[in-house]
Amino acid sequence: MATGTPAAELRELTEEELVARLRESKEELFNLRFQMATGQLDNNRRLRVVRHEIARVYTVMRERELGLATAPAGKGDAA
Repeated sequence: MATGTPAAELRELTEEELVARLRESKEELFNLRFQMATGQLDNNRRLRVVRHEIARVYTVMRERELGLATAPAGKGDAA
């Protein structure tokens, strides 16, 4: 069973990775809603999990926008 991604794990992603994760989650939510409308959805809980994951991604992006959190350093950067 797939669960949502913890916010701490999302904070380790770069901005591009966050945008990609958001796009994937929104696409999954669309597909789940379509399945629900056609009566093919088996796991209703997955809708809620995906919505929460989208909210977590938006929260991390907003934290960075406000300067409350910073994006991780580049892969080759030395501190």
